[in-house]
Amino acid sequence: MGAITYDMEIPSSIPAAKMFKAVVLDSDTLIPKIMPLAIKSVEILMGDGGAGTIKVINFGEGSQFKSVKHRFDALDTENLTHSYSIIDGDALMDVLESITYHIKIVPTEDGGCICKNRSIYHTKGDVHEITEDKIKEGKEKAMAMFKAIEAYLHANPNA
Repeated sequence: MGAITYDMEIPSSIPAAKMFKAVVLDSDTLIPKIMPLAIKSVEILMGDGGAGTIKVINFGEGSQFKSVKHRFDALDTENLTHSYSIIDGDALMDVLESITYHIKIVPTEDGGCICKNRSIYHTKGDVHEITEDKIKEGKEKAMAMFKAIEAYLHANPNA
C-alpha cells in the first residue's frame, strides 16, 4: 500500500469560526441545500457526530459517483481542525483503500481565513500512482464546494 499526499489552501473573506461551522459542523445539512446536484443527502450510520462517527454521503445527479462512507477521525472546534476519511464507496475507484482529509481553518489578519486541506490517498496493493487528472478533479471539486459555501455565507450573513 502506498500513499499520495497533496496540500491545498483556499483563502476566504469569511471569519474563521463561521467558515469552520459551515464547512464542518453544519455541512451535513448545508451542502445538500446549496449544492443538491453534488450531494443529495447525508445520513449518520453510527456515532454521535464526534470521532468515530460513520456517515454515508449520497451524491446527487450531477456526480459520477453514487455514495461514500465517511469516518470522523478527529474534531477540534477550539483549534478549528477536523480530520475524516472516506472508507468505502465507489469514489475509491477500486484502487484506493481510503482517502484521509485533514482540514484546518486559520484566521487571517484581515478578518477572513485560509482553509488548509491535506488529502492523503491510500492506494491498494501495488497501485502507487493516481493520475494528475484525478487529483486535479478532486481539488476542483473541493474548491467549488468551499466557494459555494463562501458565497452562501456572503448572501446569508445571519446563517
